Amino acid sequence: MFALSSGMPPAAIAVVRISGPAAASALTSLSGRLPSPRRASLARLCDPEGRALDQALMLWFPGPATATGEDLAELHLHGGRAVVAAVERALAALPGLRAAAPGEFTRRAFANGRIDLAEAEGLADLLAAETESQRVQALDMASGHVSRAIAGWQDQLLALMAGAEAELNFSDEDDVEVYESAAERLVGGMGGLAAELGEWLARPAAEVIADGLSVVIAGPPNAGKSTLINALAQRELAIVSPLAGTTRDVIETPLALDGIAMRFSDTAGLRGEGADVVEAIGIDRARAAIEAADIVLWLGAPDEAPAHPRTILVAAQADRWRGDAAAEARAARCDLAVSATTGEGMAALHRHIVEMARTLLPREGEAALRKRQRDALAEARDWLTVEIGSREASDLILLAERLRLAGGALDRITGRAGVEDMLDTLFGRFCIGK
Repeated sequence: MFALSSGMPPAAIAVVRISGPAAASALTSLSGRLPSPRRASLARLCDPEGRALDQALMLWFPGPATATGEDLAELHLHGGRAVVAAVERALAALPGLRAAAPGEFTRRAFANGRIDLAEAEGLADLLAAETESQRVQALDMASGHVSRAIAGWQDQLLALMAGAEAELNFSDEDDVEVYESAAERLVGGMGGLAAELGEWLARPAAEVIADGLSVVIAGPPNAGKSTLINALAQRELAIVSPLAGTTRDVIETPLALDGIAMRFSDTAGLRGEGADVVEAIGIDRARAAIEAADIVLWLGAPDEAPAHPRTILVAAQADRWRGDAAAEARAARCDLAVSATTGEGMAALHRHIVEMARTLLPREGEAALRKRQRDALAEARDWLTVEIGSREASDLILLAERLRLAGGALDRITGRAGVEDMLDTLFGRFCIGK
């Protein structure tokens, strides 16, 4: 198979990758020779009829120590559309070669054991990363951070299983004291491993980084919510009007602050009376958005702020109330004063949001897990959790079975078992040459 593995032309350089048993013959057919392994070689490429295609660099990587685990070749071409198209036509005309499907290079790497499923998921996220936090998280996953942790847990499971098997096969069944002591040690080891898995499950989810943190701007009518989201987005996103009830639905926009993906939402003004039927629906949606938010920017009176654990009290429209003693007294009870019109306090608000957002993200060196991975890890933890004093806690056979099931759950994270139904979906996320 072959595909363009670099960006779409035109470009300075275009990289066409060839993988599989026909890779060596493809290089020989186009250039008349096979270069030394892993050394770039300049060659004049010609199609099967002898017509010149390009002057290019070619590289030859004999398998299995390659990205796909197969024989692999690369052609570094001049990046014009016509050049790439001509080379692809020439390759398609050679026996044993065809264009690759999306994600097929990565799928072959997975099938040939060059990467596991967690690393493939990380690579897919890396290709889709748009912010710094997404890049760092995806790179950790693609580099095998999670896979190495799982390998360590599997080693612990193996040691526990070996201990259980040894006791079952070689201990004296009539020695109840020894049997119960072995079961107690096994339950203790399982509990320690379950606690370690629980620490990973307590980390922020990868979806928070990929989809962005939800930041909801809320408050009473005419508090300056729409003006603020327009200033943050640096465009006219929401209608600004002195009329109460102008915003009747949740208006959402994606933004990145200091490399952190976020979703900012403007909401309907919260009031108890005077709202018509449509506005009332908007108010209900605003309350639901506040409950689901990661961070709330509250632009109303501090004593009316929602009971949300991460609320920033914002004294908005500072350009209007400066000099008003009562208003300045209320503002003093807020976290900061802001004017989206003059820019006062906007930099401080930016910093405040970012500082709070960082508390919701994994710390440096911590990898976050996808939902599929968290579900499997939670299942493994549940199998390892045994209530002390229960019947299972004193039965080595049942404990050994729990260890086996926990190992199967961990295997699903790296793709060793039970993942066939989601492979097409995953590898379909890759571009053609990846």
